[in-house]
Amino acid sequence: MAFMEKPPAGKVLLDDTVPLTAAIEASQSLQSHTEYIIRVQRGISVENSWQITGLSLPLPPKKLIGNMDREFIAERQKGLQNYLNVITTNHILSNCELVKKFLDPNNYSANYTEIALQQVSMFFRSEPKWEVVEPLKDIGWRIRKKYFLMKIKNQPKERLVLSWADLGPDKYLSDKDFQCLIKLLPSCLHPYIFRVTFATANESSALLIRMFNEKGTLKDLIYKAKPKDPFLRKYCNPKKIQGLELQQIKTYGRQILEVLKFLHDKGFPYGHLHASNVVLEGDTCRLLDLENSLLGLPSFYRSYFSQFRKINTLESVDVFCFGHLLYEMTYGRPPDSVPVDSFPPAPSMAVVAVLESTLSCEACKNGMPTVSRLLQMPLFSDVLLTTSEKPQFKIPTKLKEALRIAKECIEKRLIEEQKQIHQHRRLTRAQSHHGSEEERKKRKILARKKSKRSAVENSEEHSAKYSNSNNSAGSGASSPLTSPSSPTPPSTAGMSALPPPPPPPPPAAPLPPASAEAPTRLPPQAVNGVGRGALLSSIQNFQKGTLRKAETCDHSAPKIG
Repeated sequence: MAFMEKPPAGKVLLDDTVPLTAAIEASQSLQSHTEYIIRVQRGISVENSWQITGLSLPLPPKKLIGNMDREFIAERQKGLQNYLNVITTNHILSNCELVKKFLDPNNYSANYTEIALQQVSMFFRSEPKWEVVEPLKDIGWRIRKKYFLMKIKNQPKERLVLSWADLGPDKYLSDKDFQCLIKLLPSCLHPYIFRVTFATANESSALLIRMFNEKGTLKDLIYKAKPKDPFLRKYCNPKKIQGLELQQIKTYGRQILEVLKFLHDKGFPYGHLHASNVVLEGDTCRLLDLENSLLGLPSFYRSYFSQFRKINTLESVDVFCFGHLLYEMTYGRPPDSVPVDSFPPAPSMAVVAVLESTLSCEACKNGMPTVSRLLQMPLFSDVLLTTSEKPQFKIPTKLKEALRIAKECIEKRLIEEQKQIHQHRRLTRAQSHHGSEEERKKRKILARKKSKRSAVENSEEHSAKYSNSNNSAGSGASSPLTSPSSPTPPSTAGMSALPPPPPPPPPAAPLPPASAEAPTRLPPQAVNGVGRGALLSSIQNFQKGTLRKAETCDHSAPKIG
């Protein structure tokens, strides 16, 4: 079995790059303070949400007197909501461990530094030549990946970096294939790949050791930062924003594209290109963290490219991430949003051409170019690479097949996520359009027109019925009036052929005497299609004397005892 469709039983592999959104739903006043109730949601699923209470943030300003007033609490709630929106929409802040622990304490309650130390201590039992100098706290952005400064006991002046990482949601390799591929990484030799000194893995994590680079990463060069400083301090709010020189952009870009092409040709999935994963040695860029795709870790830019359904392969993901890296090298900062509608002035129009092919609206909508296509563009085609090192990375056929299947599974999960996001966006857009003020006005106008049209139709129908009834009344004996409880009389065309109806039986109850004045005669009405003349004649000829005298016993007189 080359891969696993499901993670190990009992192991929840969470995608830390899925954005968390926070909305303040309500507030409750306690004895001495006000608590705000926040609903936090992971991704687009409403079912995947929860509530937290006890929010204490420094903004907006507090109020000493009247701080329990309803108006002040409502105003403060709006300010706190804006504050939360800024945090959750900032790409670096939203991935910070402190933010995750506050918004999602159930999934981020573990102390990953302690877990990493336990794993490293177990490793040192079998490899006693290594020694920990100090933990490098928060130098990376990943919550479940920790770094330690190391040394070799018989070479105390030489510094190395140990990285430990937990498994991610895209780990589809079997444990056996996973451990074999991790242990294969030190044999990978390429002029633009930072070499792995030692690598090992178990069923739940991996541990790798590399040489410590004093110059730091490409991101450290761009932001003028110190390599050992925490990630947030270095990159969240840089003091000076300045891009690289054109020649540096051309050289570094060409080197990175060459190593991406090498990995694509080998069938080795990467998908983790960003400025912090590129180490500088002189004028040479070297790629880091090839193990991330084997561990199944999500990409730094996943929340970006999961919005675009045409970026659905790891090769296109690498090209998209290269566009981000090129933008950062050019302007000294990442793009504010993607896709980018217009690009600021660049050192060369050739740079803008590459950026447009990877980050523009058209590129994100229609798909990414290949790495080979980028290498042919004017920005990189004339760069001469002076290296004599021959690339070497031998992957056994069995492991190549395992990598191919794992890559397909990673892409399948990405496509499914993109489909869900696309459907959610369409639904949200439709609901927003349906609930807009302009749309409500249109619906009111249409309702009024429909109501008027219905009223006119009802009036016309009533007039037509009234006209038909008048016509029926004016047709004489052939169309007599009908009682409300009688059915509509049929046509009288053949009525003369019917025999006259028999006279009705005498009435059972007495009727009042006929008035001296002859009542106004009405035209005889039809009963079941027959004239009522006989009935009227019987009523007129009624004689009171023919009735039988009734005997009555009057008991109403009073009795006197």
